[in-house]
Amino acid sequence: MAKTKTNSGSKKRFALTGTGKIKRKHAYHSHILTKKSNKRKRNLDHFTVLDQANVKQVKDLLCLR
Repeated sequence: MAKTKTNSGSKKRFALTGTGKIKRKHAYHSHILTKKSNKRKRNLDHFTVLDQANVKQVKDLLCLR
């Protein structure tokens, strides 16, 4: 049986932390930034941990299970 391939888009968008959690970037920080406040843009700039509801789906895309 062939090896499962990692989804190329997912490996660019997600990263693992040292404890095995999955990091992701915030949405809405790529365009139309003039109408957004500096505080809002600054808070969107940081990474956050992936919600528990989506962990199984992303782990399947990254072939971590």
